[in-house]
Amino acid sequence: MSTDQRNNEDEAIHGAFGTISHHDQGSRRSWKAKLLTLLAILGPGIIVMVGDNDAGGVSTYAQAGQNFGYSLLWILPLLIPVLFVNQEMVVRLGAVTGIGHGRLIRERYGRFWGFTAVIDLFVLNFMTIVTEFIGVGLALEFFGISRYYSVPIAGLLLIAMTTSGSFRRWERFMFVFVFANFLVIPLAIMAHPSMSQIGRHLVIPGVQGGATSNSVLLIIAIVGTTVAPWQLFFQQSNIIDKKISPRWINYERADTGIGSVITVFVATLLVATTAAAFSHTSLFGHFTDALGVANGLKVHLGYWSGAFFAIVLLNASIIGAAAVTLSTAYAFGDLGKKHLSLNLKVREAKGFYGGFAALVLVAVGVVLTPGAPLGIIVTAVQALAGLLLPLATVFLLLLCNDADVLGPWVNRRLLNVVATVIVSVLVVLSLILMTTTVFPHINVVSLSSWLGLALIAILVMSGSFWFLRRASSPAKPSFEARSTWRMPQAVLLDRPALVGWRRVVLGGLFIYLVLSVILLVVKAAQLAH
Repeated sequence: MSTDQRNNEDEAIHGAFGTISHHDQGSRRSWKAKLLTLLAILGPGIIVMVGDNDAGGVSTYAQAGQNFGYSLLWILPLLIPVLFVNQEMVVRLGAVTGIGHGRLIRERYGRFWGFTAVIDLFVLNFMTIVTEFIGVGLALEFFGISRYYSVPIAGLLLIAMTTSGSFRRWERFMFVFVFANFLVIPLAIMAHPSMSQIGRHLVIPGVQGGATSNSVLLIIAIVGTTVAPWQLFFQQSNIIDKKISPRWINYERADTGIGSVITVFVATLLVATTAAAFSHTSLFGHFTDALGVANGLKVHLGYWSGAFFAIVLLNASIIGAAAVTLSTAYAFGDLGKKHLSLNLKVREAKGFYGGFAALVLVAVGVVLTPGAPLGIIVTAVQALAGLLLPLATVFLLLLCNDADVLGPWVNRRLLNVVATVIVSVLVVLSLILMTTTVFPHINVVSLSSWLGLALIAILVMSGSFWFLRRASSPAKPSFEARSTWRMPQAVLLDRPALVGWRRVVLGGLFIYLVLSVILLVVKAAQLAH
């Protein structure tokens, strides 16, 4: 094979279910051709979404059903547009720029913000990985297997399937876990949930027992466990790793949309299953942990119901650990000048794979350490997620409005309005979650009401100012013109001037970051005493 042929082969898309040649310029007019193309592209969107239904997600959805019945189901359909809008912006950034999220922040806004985003992500992701292995231990404890066997074996399995030196092989491993995610369907069938109750509560908002601190915090936790900072870093780098270019953006959008629907579908069945199983029993309203749910299902629905839940938890823990750990390795690669790929052999990327393995092994060690503060780690994950999510989503919005970065792919006006509202709501929810984690006795309902009113006032004033100052929107370029546009080399671009709205946004973000760190220091002092 000649050098040119080898380079072209390296630039081809090798997906789990198909290949697209580097030279492929053909039009997709038939449904068959479009379907085959979609099958080749499928992966980054579905994996990032299903990976977000991790151990923490399964536990949170089970808690919602066990403590509040079907009444919180209405939150889940609302998460589909939230998930899609955030990750669709990531799709464009990855395909058009060809560089990771952390590096893009660093190149456009300086080393301070780039390193802050990556280091914060590392700390949060490491603690999240620990919670995934806690999930592995709880799941297999149901079958009588000690965590001292199950957790190390899961860690070694994770390392083995990630260090194969083939992106396609890794993606196929991931799809095994994606398909195993659907074991929630027979689990739900065993519980016989009420379809009329599901349909009613999916569209009618309400909270069984009324709005309380516990219910509001659980609602925020549901949103928080579904929208996570690592998703932005993971999907952008995974798209680059798979060599998806602007020509295939619409297919990757479809991949992301399918993943969003799957995530919410599985979450809905988990809530409905525990609602049906525990309503009118002594366990209703008394959630303890995921193992308690599995044992409760065993008592009320039979052994196989508990076993299926434990398997769903195990599967969620492994795919969550795989995705979160890889997003961390990708992000550290962003601090350098070269994108690191799953197509590299171990000897070609010792730091990349070594960092991945080290993260997994240290997390395994923490879970197996007698007396390790696992409860504190789970609590800290919530607080740190509240810290990082606004930081990541605000920069996502800034980058998607940077014409030097995305050119004709920048956000359109309507998308900016929708994305701004979504990001603003996520910031407020994160602030509530972080504040209540640090000050657990605060009145959550009052805090949520006041911050919600403040947010509405700010959005109305900002919207009015934007309406009065808006300029005519330029004509949208044709897809053919956009499909060949790529961001110039980042080092050749001038950084955006930090004036006007950019100065206001970054100034507010810096103040938020300082206040967040102060709150975390206060919480650490409380725990020390």
